Amino acid sequence: MVTPERALPGRVGYAYPVPATHAVLGTPLAGPWPEGTAVIHLALGCFWGAEKELWQLPGVVTTAAGYQGGFTPFPTYEETCTGLTGHTETVLVAYDPAVLSHTELLRTFWTLHDPTQGFRQGNDRGTQYRSAIFTTTPEQAEAAEATRDLYSPELRRNGYGDITTEIRPVDQAGPFYYAEDHHQQYLHKVPNGYCPVHSTGVACPLP
Repeated sequence: MVTPERALPGRVGYAYPVPATHAVLGTPLAGPWPEGTAVIHLALGCFWGAEKELWQLPGVVTTAAGYQGGFTPFPTYEETCTGLTGHTETVLVAYDPAVLSHTELLRTFWTLHDPTQGFRQGNDRGTQYRSAIFTTTPEQAEAAEATRDLYSPELRRNGYGDITTEIRPVDQAGPFYYAEDHHQQYLHKVPNGYCPVHSTGVACPLP
């Protein structure tokens, strides 16, 4: 993991325009969203496939691909891929918790990838592919830890190692930076694009 001193310097604003609306859902990518909308940031490998799985969940208001958890302000995709920003590829999920509970969303997060692989998912290797949950409320943090503690023994029973997922509030993880336009809803724009989901096939139990 790069240190703050060695991280790329970044810039004071986006080097590219950020689209206003979700290409599939038609909702604002950066808000405003309906009253009561919750926001969480989830990192589970390549953000193309992860975002597609997440925008299809009932109760999701919008999703966006981006970079978070590192040191470089307003990074580009190319910079993030060097591993010198400290960011991980992250999906912002805005959702209605009355329809999609924090727990159910996080159970989906755990089962969509292998949270034991450290700085990689499948053949994608590097700190930019690490697993992370960046929470915006105490309730999300509680649900993240509770579902992790339930899922961990299930994974071990199935031959997997320890969960390496970071769980941090956004005030510690730092800002979410939106990715470039072509990365947003990529697998909608490029239906034959390659970005597999690296699920373990192990279900996360209900609390």
